[in-house]
Amino acid sequence: MGASSHCGFILVWSPKSCCSPAARDSPGALFLPPPSFQRGRGHGVPSLIVVAADAWTQRWVESKHKPDYGRFVLTAGKFYGDAEKDKGIQTSQDARFYALSSRFEPFSNRDKTLVVQFTVKHEQNIDCGGGYVKLFPAGLSQEDMHGDSEYNIMFGPDICGPGTKKVHVIFNYKGKNVLINKDIRCKDDEFTHLYTLIVRPDNTYEVKIDNSKVESGSLEDDWDFLPPKKIKDPEAKKPDDWDERAKIDDPEDSKPEDWDKPEHIPDPDAKKPEDWDEEMDGEWEPPVIQNPEYKVKSGTIFDNFLITDDEKFAEEFGNDTWGATKEAERKMKEQQDEEQRKKQEEEDKQRKEEEGDEEGDADDDEEEDDEDEEAEKEEDAGAAPKDEL
Repeated sequence: MGASSHCGFILVWSPKSCCSPAARDSPGALFLPPPSFQRGRGHGVPSLIVVAADAWTQRWVESKHKPDYGRFVLTAGKFYGDAEKDKGIQTSQDARFYALSSRFEPFSNRDKTLVVQFTVKHEQNIDCGGGYVKLFPAGLSQEDMHGDSEYNIMFGPDICGPGTKKVHVIFNYKGKNVLINKDIRCKDDEFTHLYTLIVRPDNTYEVKIDNSKVESGSLEDDWDFLPPKKIKDPEAKKPDDWDERAKIDDPEDSKPEDWDKPEHIPDPDAKKPEDWDEEMDGEWEPPVIQNPEYKVKSGTIFDNFLITDDEKFAEEFGNDTWGATKEAERKMKEQQDEEQRKKQEEEDKQRKEEEGDEEGDADDDEEEDDEDEEAEKEEDAGAAPKDEL
């Protein structure tokens, strides 16, 4: 079927470098490692080629199809296992589409295994956005690439609210994009995860996350490449009381409490100035700020790309890159969370103390007022009445 006849791909929506010279000496392997170095295995011999830190910008082409595509930046993120090895390309602007591509030599996976592998890190705790890549035909105009450009394979995680957290595996077959019939759940936390797609010449496939199999099967069974073995009865007629609606509203459903997310919200940290005079200045209102939950948040980091025909080597490469820094990354995040927790506790404690002092001052003022009123009453009561002439 179509999976064994692809040739000439372009890798997009993802970071950094194209293949190194050493990688070209290794049959069936195309590396896309961190931009600070390139690592290849030519005939089993490791090699290291130092390149400029900004060299990735020369190898990757930004699409000009739309003027407002988002911009990628090179960073290891807010937390990481290794400051240099974990550098990847990160989405830097909220609520944007991204389109970046790198051209490499056309190839065919006919009679060979095809492995596509990369890492994704949603450190911004993403609520809606895609973290997938596409492999395009070699004839694609990179500067005109857009969402409707024809592609051969689309693979990777996609998240949109609590209802959509899945791994896309889509093949283009005879001009039609055919989606997998199974629901593969993706990771939705803030850490780096390794995604691997394996397509074998016997028309079987496997999807792995963090080097563990999460789905596998037959291309014929799990994609609708071929006409169905059974078709609808052409003589059948629709009943008169047939409901045309494909979906209806759930009568038991209710709107979540946090459903309404305005673009701007009052600044929760703002405080009314001490010299604010409501008679002169009017009722005080806190300044508004951008609602951090209003737009799709940027911050996704792509890294550690590999295209090869060697399943074992792909697993080793994943362990040497993602696997080598994952525990240190998690530890750094836990330390940051603990520091933030302590800081928040201290701020809450200080705020309560300040509120307590303000309440104490207000009580003192109120007591003084009460005492003054009582003294005035006593003076009035103690004054002797004057005789009238």
